[in-house]
Amino acid sequence: MKKISQVIVYLFICLLSVGTMNAQNKAKTMPKRPALVVGIVVDQMRYDYLYKYQDRYSDNGFKRLMREGLNCQDNHYNYAPTVTAAGHASVYTGTVPAVHGIVGNDWTDVASGKKVYCTDDSTVTTVGTTGKTGFMSPKNLWTSTITDQLRIAQNFRSKTIAIALKDRGAILPGGHTANGSYWYDSKEGRWITSSFYMKELPTWVQQFNSEEKAIKYVKQGWNTLYPIETYTQSAEDNLPFEGKLPSEKTPTFPHALEGPNPLEIIRSTPFGNSITKDFALKAIEAERLGQNNTTDFLAVSFSSTDYVGHAFGPQSIELEDTYLRLDRDIAEILSYLDKQFGKDRVLVFLTADHAVAEVPGYLQSKKMPGGVFEANKALTEAKNALEKEFGSDKLIIGSENSQLYIDHQLAEKLNINRNRLHQVLLKAYSKMEGFSSIIDMQDVSNSHLIQPYKELVTNGYHPTRSGDFMILLKPQWFMGGKTGTTHSTLYAYDTHVPLLFYGWKVKPQELTSRTSISDISTSLANWLGCMEPSGSIGKIIPIAK
Repeated sequence: MKKISQVIVYLFICLLSVGTMNAQNKAKTMPKRPALVVGIVVDQMRYDYLYKYQDRYSDNGFKRLMREGLNCQDNHYNYAPTVTAAGHASVYTGTVPAVHGIVGNDWTDVASGKKVYCTDDSTVTTVGTTGKTGFMSPKNLWTSTITDQLRIAQNFRSKTIAIALKDRGAILPGGHTANGSYWYDSKEGRWITSSFYMKELPTWVQQFNSEEKAIKYVKQGWNTLYPIETYTQSAEDNLPFEGKLPSEKTPTFPHALEGPNPLEIIRSTPFGNSITKDFALKAIEAERLGQNNTTDFLAVSFSSTDYVGHAFGPQSIELEDTYLRLDRDIAEILSYLDKQFGKDRVLVFLTADHAVAEVPGYLQSKKMPGGVFEANKALTEAKNALEKEFGSDKLIIGSENSQLYIDHQLAEKLNINRNRLHQVLLKAYSKMEGFSSIIDMQDVSNSHLIQPYKELVTNGYHPTRSGDFMILLKPQWFMGGKTGTTHSTLYAYDTHVPLLFYGWKVKPQELTSRTSISDISTSLANWLGCMEPSGSIGKIIPIAK
């Protein structure tokens, strides 16, 4: 009996030793830093899309990220309004528009009264085609990005490549120090850049452009991936509140994609995502990303989900088909990373630049509240009221991001009291259906808003780029057209987006505590051992092993 006990103890010690050795070997093989970080932003992706189409996703795309990675289930934007440029900037800077300065896709310059596009730069030129589609740079971004900080930490030996159909979806994530930010030009179906980054396109980009993949995708037309009757998560295919693609009479499958410029139409199809994926994989190969004994960064934004979502809405078959195809594209990226690096040598995150509202027409068809606010009519009412009260209809010099910009010099000349101006605007807008309130952006703290909304508005405001007064609508009302949908409100359907981490040092976990978009870059900086971006306000998500 004693000998048996000794044998058992001996075997236990052996097993314990083997387990310890395996753990040590695993620790030894886990690199201090990943070879490559891949940031994926899905334009206009609501959090619920992870689950709405889950039964139809493959095992190797979205479901793999959710199964093998960290799913931050209550991840929100911490400012308003939510739009593409501000979203991409916030993901990569770890802060909010009040700090990084990208308050919208466009804004009115308070000093000059001129409209400004977020990445416009007249000091640079287009590289890769003719025209002004490349007169772009990150100069309007006031802070550094995680991509900048990672390059600084490695004495600029690493590489950053950023890619998106939209210029702002590539330029802002790439930061100020990207080796290349590339976006899609619809005129010739080319990937282009600007002289801010380089004098001419690399050979591999020229070769990719010469393959004319965009027109090849478009010529296929767009039919559903599966039999259309199996799309039971979506509404019927022909509804009056859906938008139509150019040259189409109905918003129905199959879509011929035969508009006046098919190279532009690809944006509003799943194939815009597929060609982005193709270009991203080519970039990894040609730039030898992850093979430079440093931690490189690939920032990819899938823009077509936004175009499709705007046109057809969250309940459309078009959107479901787009996500089923995007799932395949993501699976292909993960498979490629497996073959080239292995899971432990790459760090992937996936999020969105904003979410989206339901189509008001769809809600109304289900007896739910919602509608389209008549913004132009309301603006006319406001100008008429200002002329009647103050003798001038020129006081409003801009209307962007649900905000009114006031001519301060004219207001001072006319000796207009700001509180009185606020009251006149409030009375004019109160006549409009769907209106909720108008907020003085210089006095948000004393508004009637509940505290969470006060914080969102404050975080989205900067006095040199934001308007004077912000128009807030009732939930599920927005400023847009009668078909399709949009975003940019402070409500949860616009702020709640996915956040998934996968790969290097990430353990499978579902996190239900609140996280914000600011936490992404702050966490990456901590895990990668570099400084957080210069305006960072996020907290560290505790997921590293």
